[in-house]
Amino acid sequence: MMRVGLYRPVHVKTLRSQKLRMLLTHRKLLQSKTIAIENDLRATLRIFGLKVGAVGSVKFEARIKELVKNLPDLALLVEPLLVVRRVLRQQIGMLHRRLLAVVRDDDVCRRLMTTPGVGPVVALTYRATVDVPARFRNSKAVGAVFGLTPSKHQSGEIDRMGGISKCGDAMMRTVLFEAAQSMLTRTIKWSWLKPWGMKIAKRRGMKRAIVAVARRMAVVMHRIWVDGTEFRWTRDFVAA
Repeated sequence: MMRVGLYRPVHVKTLRSQKLRMLLTHRKLLQSKTIAIENDLRATLRIFGLKVGAVGSVKFEARIKELVKNLPDLALLVEPLLVVRRVLRQQIGMLHRRLLAVVRDDDVCRRLMTTPGVGPVVALTYRATVDVPARFRNSKAVGAVFGLTPSKHQSGEIDRMGGISKCGDAMMRTVLFEAAQSMLTRTIKWSWLKPWGMKIAKRRGMKRAIVAVARRMAVVMHRIWVDGTEFRWTRDFVAA
């Protein structure tokens, strides 16, 4: 089977990319555990008629203590969770500072961040996931590898296009969605990418527009990496 070419070579990521990936996954894990603790505290206190309400992460602990200050038995039960949450937030901050330091010293990440909507987390995730940009035949192939292209359903006489394939790296796909949504809804500075996405949103809806913009951003970022350039805010010489 090897001789006739039925097996295709698989890219093994470099040691540096694997370490960057570990940094990203550990940071994501601690974030998810922190959110789980906060949701559990909200749910359990609601049973006793205590509503936490809309409160930021900084004031969350103070709000919990305020609610249970006259209920010493509840205070004893929530205190361990608050301690764990406090430690988790400290460690998240440490990992995030490490992430920012890596991005600051990486020329590729800094150039990727010139793309609207792309911040340090998105840039580093892209850096670690792509690893070696030359392994893609062209920039358009990046969208398919990340599962951002339509899937095909073929059976007998049936041949139709479905939703996106969702193949490949789920973390990369998620941060690209977040970057695309941020660019379409929050970014104020004008670029050719935003009106392009808004036209799709008017014609086919915001969800489809976010997917389309996420794919386009992945293609553009690959082109930026390969060419050694920065994001071009006009449509002149834009990668397809």
